[in-house]
Amino acid sequence: MDDEVRETEHQVGAGMLCVFGRQLKLLRERAGMDRARLGALSGYSASTIASFEQGRRIPPPKFIDQADDVLGAGGVLAASKEEVARAHYPAFFRDAATLEAEAAVLHVYATQAVPGLLQTEEYARAVFAMWRPQLGDEVIERRLAARLARQEVFDRRPAPHLCFVIEEAVLLRPLGGETVRRGQLEQLLLIEGRRNVEIQVIPLSCQEHAGLAGPFTLMEMKDGRRIAYAEVQGDSRVHTERQKVRELERTYGSLRAQAHTPAESRELTENLLGDG
Repeated sequence: MDDEVRETEHQVGAGMLCVFGRQLKLLRERAGMDRARLGALSGYSASTIASFEQGRRIPPPKFIDQADDVLGAGGVLAASKEEVARAHYPAFFRDAATLEAEAAVLHVYATQAVPGLLQTEEYARAVFAMWRPQLGDEVIERRLAARLARQEVFDRRPAPHLCFVIEEAVLLRPLGGETVRRGQLEQLLLIEGRRNVEIQVIPLSCQEHAGLAGPFTLMEMKDGRRIAYAEVQGDSRVHTERQKVRELERTYGSLRAQAHTPAESRELTENLLGDG
């Protein structure tokens, strides 16, 4: 992504937040309420409310619902919730993020780094800090908040089924340093303990490999639609055409067969921690 496109992305996201912030301020003032009072009713400080109103901080969905109710907005603020959430993400990922949040089944194949849904805050921050061309501090904080917010998928009810196939090299790569890597491995073990999550690792010793064309994600929606998402160097595409999705589904099936079982993968991760 070149600098001009990156700047446009930033402007679009920031613009949406400014519009929401102005609406929030107008509704608050119409209700005769100061920031401290709105903050007390919604569980936030007055300074945080100011940040929301000034477009400097992205309000979480729970706050938007609370503010809409407390201020008697009649759904005006709540109607912006999806677009505000999309402002978290870089332009190339916004459509995929929306689909991911609604999917009933997710299959993720990762080759370079731990998948975003599994990352610790420290690991994610290290990943964004290494991005080239470099990201500004404000962009890093916004993307970090967005990545962590995506992990709310683990608490959704009904719970989606989540499957991850990860290259062993990813677990060996100490992005952010050895302490960050160990914290990330510990998080993988915690998440893998959930009944709706499976994590498989493809060993370095694997002599046949179906995934040399790169990482991708498969999504099955609640209405039965099957969608694929692929991304490389900031260039991404959502695939809905059935033939392409089927090809990637077959590839994913081969990758799972070539990978360690979930139990074997957990043992490998525990051994990597023990070796540290």
